[in-house]
Amino acid sequence: MNENVKNSIISIIGTILGAGMIGFGTASFLLPNQLSTGGFSGIATITYYMFKIPMGTMNILLNIPMFIFSGFKIGKNFFIKTIIGTISLSIFIDIFDKFKPITTDRFLASIYGGIIIGIGTAIILKVGSSTGGTELIANLIKSYKPNITISRYLTLIDAIIVLANVIVFKHIEIGLYSAIAIYLYGKLIDIVFEGIYYTKLLFIISNKSEQISKEIENKVKRGVTGLYGKGMYSGEEKLVLICAASRGDIVKIKLIAKQIDEKCFIVVANAREALGEGFKQ
Repeated sequence: MNENVKNSIISIIGTILGAGMIGFGTASFLLPNQLSTGGFSGIATITYYMFKIPMGTMNILLNIPMFIFSGFKIGKNFFIKTIIGTISLSIFIDIFDKFKPITTDRFLASIYGGIIIGIGTAIILKVGSSTGGTELIANLIKSYKPNITISRYLTLIDAIIVLANVIVFKHIEIGLYSAIAIYLYGKLIDIVFEGIYYTKLLFIISNKSEQISKEIENKVKRGVTGLYGKGMYSGEEKLVLICAASRGDIVKIKLIAKQIDEKCFIVVANAREALGEGFKQ
């Protein structure tokens, strides 16, 4: 089978699978409890309760203008996958909406709904697709303004839509529980993309850098890189040690450094991912 055809099939399957998960999480957890993760789903939730318009149908209606404006700007392949994702999501929402909700406890709904929708969204993003809505707006803005930072504006839009839900339904708890769903939704996307295990990055500045690096390599079995830096206040040049390590190695490395040079300066930072020997290959 042609590689391009194979990749296209995988993308379409991933798009439909992700849309199914989002549809299930939305219709079985969030929608029955008047919750949302913002975006077009938040608007559709309001019209669902105010005008009895099926959420899936409203989702398609809201996306039609976006399809018209973005059709020639976001690329043919992405555009086709987005149409498949949007239609699939709308169908799944209306199908699952016909069944009894999994729970009417808003706290449980926000947790499980946020998790399921986050995993579904991550699958769709993994295959380079979309279900429309604010994702389509983001890509449309990017096509016109490649250098603009849009995440803050999209977050603001989602916040306004959730606030609108609170005003319409007259329950502040809706906003509070929706915030839980939005947080979990974002965290699950991060976990699917980057894994649950954070790598730590240590920067060690000391007059005994050579000795510290040898002890780390011998006792912790972690590689150390030295880069020369200059203290701008003192004007003194020093060797800065850089070491990528797992969370469990941090205490050992700090202890080694402090035992050799109690005045050493250590900075520990999060590194999202490390590839290579001793880490993911």
